[in-house]
Amino acid sequence: MSRSRTLSIGLVALAVALGLGAYWLTSNPEEDRLQASVSVADAMSSDTTGYRRAAESREFTFPADHGPHPGYKNEWWYLTGTLNGPDGRPFGYELTIFRFALAPPSDTTRPRSASDWRTNQFYMAHFAVTDSAGQAFYADERFGRGGAGLAGAHADPLRVWLEDWSMESVGPEPFPLRLRAQQDGAAIDLTVRPQKPRILQGDRGLSQKGPGVGNASYYYSYTRLATEGTVVSGGDTTQVTGQSWMDREWSTSALGPDQEGWDWFALQLDDGRDLMYYQLRNTDGSASRFSEGTIVGPDGNTTPIARDKVTLDVLDTWTSPDGTHTYPIAWRLRIPSADVDVRVTALLPNQEMDVSVRYWEGAVRVTGSDTGRGYVELTGYGDSAASPAS
Repeated sequence: MSRSRTLSIGLVALAVALGLGAYWLTSNPEEDRLQASVSVADAMSSDTTGYRRAAESREFTFPADHGPHPGYKNEWWYLTGTLNGPDGRPFGYELTIFRFALAPPSDTTRPRSASDWRTNQFYMAHFAVTDSAGQAFYADERFGRGGAGLAGAHADPLRVWLEDWSMESVGPEPFPLRLRAQQDGAAIDLTVRPQKPRILQGDRGLSQKGPGVGNASYYYSYTRLATEGTVVSGGDTTQVTGQSWMDREWSTSALGPDQEGWDWFALQLDDGRDLMYYQLRNTDGSASRFSEGTIVGPDGNTTPIARDKVTLDVLDTWTSPDGTHTYPIAWRLRIPSADVDVRVTALLPNQEMDVSVRYWEGAVRVTGSDTGRGYVELTGYGDSAASPAS
């Protein structure tokens, strides 16, 4: 489908969730309406009054924190992965389910109804498959109210779903987790299992995204999950194995007035290290001081990455077929303190999610001082040329 994240941190979801807050779900689904597009800056300037904020470090509790946090305006369950068929054929996938509240818990102005159709919780999901050998990219999105069984989330057992797109525990524990989604020509049916412990991003799970108290998210990750199952591309089913990455964030947040988007990297290196780095971009193209990342060692130990320890240079760009959006598709990423000097290159130039919030989310390969694979998300590029922020 094609509709106009000029952007969910996997971070993808942060702007998505905020940007669609204009919805009011009536008891009649035919009355619901959605604007065709929203920019990152507009999305993340929406009203946050009455919601809980990610304002200070907290104790995480599991399995409860795998489930929804309805007091916050938005959250997402985000998985990406790089896979191979028996002959080495490479694939990538994304499955992200977003929840966002349409009114704060304290809002008493909304009409009450016993109808299962009326709800102040709304869900959106994005699904994509990259088939670089077949030069094919499939992307789709769905929307659903958090009522009448159409969409929802619960922690124990872990299940997050929107219609028949789902993330669901296979047994009594959260993992293994089964992922299922399908659209015309593409589908996944995958099972993921952690190979490393869960990590808390930022300051013990508090990830500051902008100036001011509360412009942050609660953020944890599983950076390396063994993955197996099937991928459908062009109607052909392939048995695959590989690795996935899972991010969980919830927040009530906003970009600062000088921020327009971000470049987010989730890289799994062949030496056993995993690297997450997000570079928030200011409107003048420079990197925000709130940019940061984490290196996860083979043993699961973490090392924070400060913005001033990273150099990120754009090496190549790609422009969407309609000529309106230009994105980086190759970078040189340097972190001297970690002996990292790599080139990150898109498996396919066109991995643009042309959905209600337009953004680029795609599988990449890593070469240079280290080799590996991963995913990159690019938001907020709008109608301007990609900025060589560094």
